[in-house]
Amino acid sequence: MTERRPSVAVLAAPPARALMDRLAIGLSGVCAIHCLITPLILVALPVAAGTWLGGESFHLWLLVFILPLSTTALTLGCRRHKDRAVMLLGAAGLALLVLAVLFGSAWLGESGERVLTLAGSAALIAGHVRNFHQCRASACAHDPNSKA
Repeated sequence: MTERRPSVAVLAAPPARALMDRLAIGLSGVCAIHCLITPLILVALPVAAGTWLGGESFHLWLLVFILPLSTTALTLGCRRHKDRAVMLLGAAGLALLVLAVLFGSAWLGESGERVLTLAGSAALIAGHVRNFHQCRASACAHDPNSKA
């Protein structure tokens, strides 16, 4: 019987997988916090409206980092633990974030865009937290003491 060699993606160092989940959770949290705090900052400091903080491009740049990071972390985890809920939450979160960035304010207005972004961030964070816990439970490399 021929033994299959794992792909290079599966051979990623265990701490790297855990780091990717943690970074993706952090970036999604930054996006959510930005949505909640920016209106307060713009009222308190109107000069901030002219900076990158008040611009619409902030979410686009966050998405540039969130998309590949989340896709990689969730895919690597799901290859090991096979929990489809992780991919469902992650895909729903990413889809909502993409829709919010591309069409949110045009379709739903500023408040609707904020709700869409917060829902996407929450779903994505939930997916990454579940991924982290599933990997730990199945010893698939988020646990530094695992042998996977």
